[in-house]
Amino acid sequence: MFVPAILGIAIVTLTGWLLHGASGETTLLNAVAVLVIACPCALGLATPTAIMAGTGVAARHGILIKDAQALEQAHAIDVVAFDKTGTLTIGRPSLVAFDVAKGQDRDEALAVAVQRMSGHPLAKAVVEATSDVRTLAVRDAHAVAGRGVEASVDGKRIAIASARWLAELNADVPQALALRAKELEAQGNTVSWLIAENRAIALLAFGDTIKPSARGAIARLQRMGVRAALVTDDNAGSAQAVAHALGIAPDDVFAQTLPGDKARVVGELKRYGVVAMAGDGINDAPAIAAADIGIAMASGTDVAIEAAGITLMRGDPALVADAIDISRRTYRKIQQNLFWAFIYNLIGIPLAAFGMLDPMFTGAAMAFSSVSVVTNALLLRQWRAQAGADATVDGDA
Repeated sequence: MFVPAILGIAIVTLTGWLLHGASGETTLLNAVAVLVIACPCALGLATPTAIMAGTGVAARHGILIKDAQALEQAHAIDVVAFDKTGTLTIGRPSLVAFDVAKGQDRDEALAVAVQRMSGHPLAKAVVEATSDVRTLAVRDAHAVAGRGVEASVDGKRIAIASARWLAELNADVPQALALRAKELEAQGNTVSWLIAENRAIALLAFGDTIKPSARGAIARLQRMGVRAALVTDDNAGSAQAVAHALGIAPDDVFAQTLPGDKARVVGELKRYGVVAMAGDGINDAPAIAAADIGIAMASGTDVAIEAAGITLMRGDPALVADAIDISRRTYRKIQQNLFWAFIYNLIGIPLAAFGMLDPMFTGAAMAFSSVSVVTNALLLRQWRAQAGADATVDGDA
């Protein structure tokens, strides 16, 4: 569209000067001046130079952007949905309580026997906390996605179950244990249940530490006008406790979500606008893929990283806000570059057509326009992250 239009203007210029009685040399110089000053170098450089500069500065600050589309889209993010464990918390849970039902012997061997068959962080916490517990024979062990793990131990069917799976199994839960579970969940702990023969015989509570930068990251996102949500497979009590500590609204907490449910929640959040999902685990991969922009922690699983458009090389949730900020500034640079490139042509082409610019000057002006676009894009390299505040770029203030 641009090239045919410029060729048309050059032909009109040539014809107009000939009809005006100008010499062949003057007519040709004016037509050439139109073609030279309209060379679309600045327009062609406006977007790729800004994207390259933005991608480069992001990489230097630990943010790897898979493609230009992710960088361009991230400026429009309205909602960031966070996974909890490993994303907002450190992801190294510890066993803080092992309470048994009344009349039940405290026998941690059953729990350890089943958990040794699992690679889940909660399972590792149990094994590490009870390294001196005797070993029991385990058969037919298998994990149930998003729910827990079960196995046959000493001829009994034993399961370590989440609260969701406990309800689905309709297992018998002693009242004392149920009350204790609510108390532990209110303190922000994750509660799992030890079930034998469809009866809860013990509960296991796990504590995890919120990352030091998490609260500041959520606050910064909110100042940037971005809504923060918590989407986790953990129980509601623990999820709400963590959300309260981080300043996330109760209505933006989605607990006890299976991997497929997380993707569905992300879809529902799209009613608020562009949605990003930040997570690190296999169970987060469907939601990361379902989001408009997926953000993965490099400390997480390969599946999550593969599904994401942006990878954070440090497990720091503050990098989510940094990624959005860099994208916004990159998008602003693209707009600035395109604006000045169009203004340059809008002013220069009529002047050249009316004979007010000779080809030598228009050649220099064309080169200057390209240099100015590249220089403006390279200002992105001066971006610096600031904890809890928006970074600034010279020339953008």
